[in-house]
Amino acid sequence: MSGPIELQPGGLEQDTLALRLADDRTLALRLPDHGPDRDAVDRLAAELADRIGPAVHPYEVAALLESEGLTAEVIQERYGHPHLFSLAATLFERVPRTFPEPAKPADPWRPDHVRCALRGALFALPGLAYLLTGRLWHRAYLRMTTGRREAGRTLLKGAPLGAVVATAAGALVAGPDPAALVAAAQSAYLAAAGVLLVLGRERLLLAALTPLIAGAAVLPWWEPGTALRAGLPLLALLGTVAAAGWALRSTLAAVPVPDGTRPRLLRSLPCGLFGLAAGALVLLEGRQDPYAVSMGPAEWLLYRYRGMSVAALRATATPAGFLLRSAGVLALCLFAYLLPLLPAALLTDAEPTPLLLLAATLWTALLLQAFGVAWTPAGVCLAAAGGAAAVTLFRLPPGTEVLSLCCGAAALCLAACALRLLGRPAPHA
Repeated sequence: MSGPIELQPGGLEQDTLALRLADDRTLALRLPDHGPDRDAVDRLAAELADRIGPAVHPYEVAALLESEGLTAEVIQERYGHPHLFSLAATLFERVPRTFPEPAKPADPWRPDHVRCALRGALFALPGLAYLLTGRLWHRAYLRMTTGRREAGRTLLKGAPLGAVVATAAGALVAGPDPAALVAAAQSAYLAAAGVLLVLGRERLLLAALTPLIAGAAVLPWWEPGTALRAGLPLLALLGTVAAAGWALRSTLAAVPVPDGTRPRLLRSLPCGLFGLAAGALVLLEGRQDPYAVSMGPAEWLLYRYRGMSVAALRATATPAGFLLRSAGVLALCLFAYLLPLLPAALLTDAEPTPLLLLAATLWTALLLQAFGVAWTPAGVCLAAAGGAAAVTLFRLPPGTEVLSLCCGAAALCLAACALRLLGRPAPHA
């Protein structure tokens, strides 16, 4: 004979009378049971509903019941089911399916608030020396992937050279003027502070800046005089240089990495070109109004952009939905970066339009660089800086409005590139 066979324990054979051998001499007649105890099963379903709901197969419920210590005897006597799988199938059918969201994972891009604030202190001064030291930092970070000693050697060679070249460039611009001394001090400070930041010694930089911070804190109540006004920044500069030397000494004492390969110079070229363009744009803005590159909030917002993009990736199911959320995240971060600059410009009687457009250009360029896109922001910023510098140098129309036009065009191009490149899930996976 043929027919379907019930493979799960407890099929149709349980509904019929069965003659089974009780021992060697007698036969026992087994009658059908009286059916399951619905009230007991309902209570069990209510107790285990939160764990039965996510199950996708009765076997998962069976494993749960076994883990709860329900034996075959308990299942038969208390719940009236012949075996474990029968009770599991009943519970699976009785409890509605619920699929709760998994626990929210930790944000892999959670920013270090203290470190971002301390890094912002480095850029409290105008960015003249950034013209020639930005490439050095990129080279040092590349060498850091090989080893700390190798990064220290790069900083030892590049930091003094960058400071000297930046000082010479400042002297050419300022001439035999006290501003040349300011440029030299600023270049030395930026080179030394860059060494500390690359090596992760932000707190040491904060300690070196203590005299400058203390002097600035008492200005509203006390006039320190000319000597202290000049001496405290000089003391902070000497402290920063000394701290950088001490950090380099301990770094160079590390064990060298065997067979460490030196990164190609071409990899650092776009970062150097971007540094040149950014410094030129900041100088052009500084000719009209004072400007300080607020890199602490910029770095913090770069981390927040990456964290919110990962959250958007988890919350969307289609590429179009992610692109829309990505555009919203980009707009939110840009707004958060530009919003504090507006009242600052108004309080200092500065023109807010070129300031905001320049800040938007620099932050969007840094965002692309954070995702490994270096040539695009370098080319766009170089074009903007070259156009604005040419119009300013030769006094061509539209005159002072050229910086706003160039930075506005650059910001739009970079924002479009950011949406095109970062509006896809792949860069955030």
